[in-house]
Amino acid sequence: MATERGDMERYRQLTRRTLILGGLQAGMISLLVGRMYYLQVVESGRYKMLADDNRISMRLIAPSRGLIVDRAGIVVANNDQNFRALIVSEQTPDIDRTLGVLAGIIQLSPSEIERIRHDMARRRRFIPVTIRENLTWEQVSMIEVNAPDLPGVIIDVGEVRSYPLSDQASHLVGYVGAVSESELDDDNPVLSLPGFKIGKSGVEKTRDEDLRGTAGTSEMEVNAYGRTIRELSREPGERGKRVTLTIDSELQLAAHKRLLQERSAATVIMDAQTGAIYALASAPGYDPNVFSKGIPGDLWKALLDDETMPLINKAIGGAYPPGSTFKLAVTLAGLESGAIGLDHTVTCNGTFQLGDHTFYCDAYKNGGHGTLNLTEGIAQSCDVYFYDVGNRTGIDHIARVADLLGLGRRTGIDIPGEHGGTVPSTDWKKKHTGEPWYAGETISCAIGQGQVAATPLQIATMVARLCSGGHAVVPHVTKDISGEDMPRQDWPKIDFKPEHIEAVLAGMRAATSPGYRHTGVSVQIQEPGMQMAGKTGTAQVHAYTTAEHDKNRIGHVEGDLPWKLKNHAWFVGYAPVDNPRYVCAALVEHAGQFGAQAAGPVVHDLLLLTQQRDPARINVSADLAPKPT
Repeated sequence: MATERGDMERYRQLTRRTLILGGLQAGMISLLVGRMYYLQVVESGRYKMLADDNRISMRLIAPSRGLIVDRAGIVVANNDQNFRALIVSEQTPDIDRTLGVLAGIIQLSPSEIERIRHDMARRRRFIPVTIRENLTWEQVSMIEVNAPDLPGVIIDVGEVRSYPLSDQASHLVGYVGAVSESELDDDNPVLSLPGFKIGKSGVEKTRDEDLRGTAGTSEMEVNAYGRTIRELSREPGERGKRVTLTIDSELQLAAHKRLLQERSAATVIMDAQTGAIYALASAPGYDPNVFSKGIPGDLWKALLDDETMPLINKAIGGAYPPGSTFKLAVTLAGLESGAIGLDHTVTCNGTFQLGDHTFYCDAYKNGGHGTLNLTEGIAQSCDVYFYDVGNRTGIDHIARVADLLGLGRRTGIDIPGEHGGTVPSTDWKKKHTGEPWYAGETISCAIGQGQVAATPLQIATMVARLCSGGHAVVPHVTKDISGEDMPRQDWPKIDFKPEHIEAVLAGMRAATSPGYRHTGVSVQIQEPGMQMAGKTGTAQVHAYTTAEHDKNRIGHVEGDLPWKLKNHAWFVGYAPVDNPRYVCAALVEHAGQFGAQAAGPVVHDLLLLTQQRDPARINVSADLAPKPT
């Protein structure tokens, strides 16, 4: 009996334990099932996304850069196919042998082979390394023919920027280059893409944001090691915007060709009414195609060492003494300040005396120009006349009017590299030297020497503002969004008296008209209805002594000087005379001649061609415009 009760008690204890264990097991199973349900059903989307993140790699695709076209739609910056050879380490059993065979096909230099080895050592074995870009079709064919002997070598196709006008518009259009460390932007990962390039100069730089476009995306399936298995989808990017220039390509080519007849020169052709630049050339130039593909070190050094400075855009970035072209601003300043009247006359005997210092005129040896009125003073470019006008006017009045004419500061043209030039004043000298202004300095500045410096663009802008009737025309090389040039009436009016502007223009007209010692008559355009008005300028680089003046500085002395010490030659003109529309300024560096001899023929040729082409009537045509690709 006692035994039975003991058995029953043990049975009950065992049952309770079984129930407890069963309950615990049921609870654990319920928790496990619930967790599995939560993970596989409730959280399935989240974990699928995480799994896809490990399996799928999203990659950016560099967009195609936008085209740059001239005012007629002719392409001046394009994209060409870029064939490049790549090598994948894990697919190359014998790298030394493969590179050796390849070197015999596309002639790899030891430095290139060393660079390839360096890149392969720094990257994972399945990531391609660039062997060489910009392969010719012949080189691509040779590599493909020898493919069995080149395991791991593949041909890839990309884009490279090309410039059809080459060095003839290099300073204007600019070039693209690799993104530097300082130009990287964490908020713009496109800049970090291999081979991605941005604008470095010219329009390529100022309109870089528009030209870049929007990146595309590629969805790639990868394994656990990051190796690409296949492409799942692709969303192409949006090509960069097309930028239209005000430039006339034909006129640009002609301007550059004409400048090449000189050793170093620059010119600007602009519309006096709209500010549109039709040609902006600086010679010698450089080939931007070399820069976009990677310039060799020896060529870069040669460009830097060249004393003609081909890398500098002299039309906007070279500041020179403007010589007698500055007399136009001095004349207007004298009239506007009331220092002289429209009937002001000066008698020139070849010298001007200020205190104990003698200032000379170009007519010194011939006894001077005699008595001149304002028109003849400009036409004969008499230094003595302008010594007198400058002395009466004062440097501060000259500086104020020069500033309104666009001198002594950047014009605001829409390409980089512009030099602001210099027009001094009493405050300017006090700020820069701490010394007072002296009257003798005004005498030098009055003929465009001393501290005065200007660019060819500024001189062209000055005349454009005069020709437009005193409107503050601003030069530009790209059109607005509508593709139209800005009309003259939209530019602010400068508060100059019309009769004062007319007096200056009359002097320019006289300078190219037949007359005694009229400086620009030899370069007058003879075609009816296309005659021009102009102003010469000869800017000294070397300071002449009295003895050198007696020897005739332009003749004998200039021939004895090194090229870098010879005078600069200037000429600025507008046409047609009766209805001013086109302005051309030209500078010939160290010409060693008067402006009418060296720079005048340049302006003659270009203003004649400009009127014959009449670029103001040329606008983008749907037939000429490049079709989207």
